[in-house]
Amino acid sequence: MKDRSKLTTEKRNPRSRGIDRLDSLGIVEAINSEDALPAQAVSRERKSIAAAVDIIVERFRRGGRLIYVGAGTSGRLGVLDASECPPTFGVRRTMVQGIIAGGRGALVRSAEGREDIAKDGAAEIDRKRVGPRDTVCGIAACGLTPFVRGAVQRARQLGAATLFVTCSPEVRRRVKADVVICPAVGPEVVAGSTRMKAGTATKLVLNTLTTASMIRLGKVYDNLMVDLKATNAKLRDRAERIVMAVTGIGRARARCLLERAHGEAKAAIVMHERGVGYARARRLLAAGEGFLRKVVGPATRRE
Repeated sequence: MKDRSKLTTEKRNPRSRGIDRLDSLGIVEAINSEDALPAQAVSRERKSIAAAVDIIVERFRRGGRLIYVGAGTSGRLGVLDASECPPTFGVRRTMVQGIIAGGRGALVRSAEGREDIAKDGAAEIDRKRVGPRDTVCGIAACGLTPFVRGAVQRARQLGAATLFVTCSPEVRRRVKADVVICPAVGPEVVAGSTRMKAGTATKLVLNTLTTASMIRLGKVYDNLMVDLKATNAKLRDRAERIVMAVTGIGRARARCLLERAHGEAKAAIVMHERGVGYARARRLLAAGEGFLRKVVGPATRRE
């Protein structure tokens, strides 16, 4: 598509015309009213998002990875979501990865020209040794970014599952991927500035993809992140509170259990509920495929 003016992400928003004549409060109100739309747009895509989650979970269970590919804001959002999975869900850092056009430097400095080279996207997929067990998720607000399209095309050739997140309904049917997720947020407050509503919708989608997938893998018990890695004071406090909430014991006892469980909240809970040591708790969890509910039963609210 040579004329991008027909893309929703490039059109002018009639509701923000004259925004440069408003005072600060008027500008904020105009932006805020548009920011109410992304969540609704994502909700309309919930079936596609659920289908994508099923694909990701199936590949994870086969030992595969989820790899995001994007440029600019889209790439940064993919890297952000990937980087937050290990501390939140206790997974290895390679399980969810992010590729951004221009490499690490593009995370903090614009490298917009790098997005125009499709073969570079394909090369990144080869460098990651993508295969049939993996899922590759392209992210491009306009849906046309050559770097992203090249990466997804190469992933398909290698037998990987493919997803695509875009905010341009005009290109939805032209994207070749197993699942296309297209939250149509409409034109931006500042025409073409897809770091705004499109970026917000994209972040909502990516957060949902990984969070829902991790829940399906047993990384959450009730609504608690029982597989978190307690790597700082905040997370150690959270781990203690998680153990307290599930078991009903006090903080001192929870802290003691966590020390014996090497900081693993899930193991500490099993140790208390089943009256076993750390090694036995780990074996029970393995037998239950990591699902705490299979080992200790339904959650009991004791907060």
